[in-house]
Amino acid sequence: MKKVCKIAGLSEEEFFNYFIKTLKVKITKWDYFVNWEKVIKNVEPIERELNLLNSLIGKEDFIGEASSLILDYPQVIKAIPKLLAIREKSIEVLVDVSNFIYETFDFTTTRPNKKEAANFAKFLLNSGIGELLKNRKIKNLVDYVTGVEVGLDSNARKNRTGSLMESIVEVFVADACVDNNADYICQATASKIKNKWGITIQIDKSSRQIDFAICKGNKLYFIETNFYGGGGSKLKSTAGEYITMNKYWNKQGIEFLWITDGQGWVNTQPPLREYFNQADYLLNLNMLQKGYLNKILKKF
Repeated sequence: MKKVCKIAGLSEEEFFNYFIKTLKVKITKWDYFVNWEKVIKNVEPIERELNLLNSLIGKEDFIGEASSLILDYPQVIKAIPKLLAIREKSIEVLVDVSNFIYETFDFTTTRPNKKEAANFAKFLLNSGIGELLKNRKIKNLVDYVTGVEVGLDSNARKNRTGSLMESIVEVFVADACVDNNADYICQATASKIKNKWGITIQIDKSSRQIDFAICKGNKLYFIETNFYGGGGSKLKSTAGEYITMNKYWNKQGIEFLWITDGQGWVNTQPPLREYFNQADYLLNLNMLQKGYLNKILKKF
């Protein structure tokens, strides 16, 4: 019988069914919605420039006023991409469709001449942001760009689910280590493990990072975590990768634990079951809550 089934006091079939039955629907925490630290970090370096550009609000002669501003304060050029949620430092715009003529705008320009300043002013107007400023549709560019950054940050929510899962699992890892006189490393590498615990491990690739490495005595436990709210091919490939990983670490005397959760597994059970058939440890968040990790560490 698998080690985790012995700890749970369940048969393999009972354990797997219980695993599926207790999967979470969501793990949304407050820091899922917006990474405010990142948003503010992206706005602060250009806050002065944005306040200078605020002087263009309500100007009828937008091109003339913007050109003069850019000549007097060329540093405002670097803030222009943020107004349109552009990450690139330069961009080519198709200005003549009939002849496919492009115009390049380099936002790293620091000493524009009159023609270049006028071109940047036209860029602001033709891109639409100038009209909004001219017609007072935007009241403050610092607030506006903060909103733009919030929108850009929303694209990172999918990646944050993985980070949220790790942050939740770490709570249980930390508690289990305290209870069992053990220690752990987040995002562990071979060098971190060697430096902290004096243990040498063989790795399959130089970039390998383990979500959590626990050391109790000279015994190592490696933990990988993820959360899948929906299905897809990623779940199958992850299960296949962890089957290989489990064998690789077990050959070195390292216990491998896969902690995964989410309703995505409900309709993608075969690859998960294939992993379970070949590995000793498969846990979800409900099982962590019930103290399974604590029990696993106590066994050794």
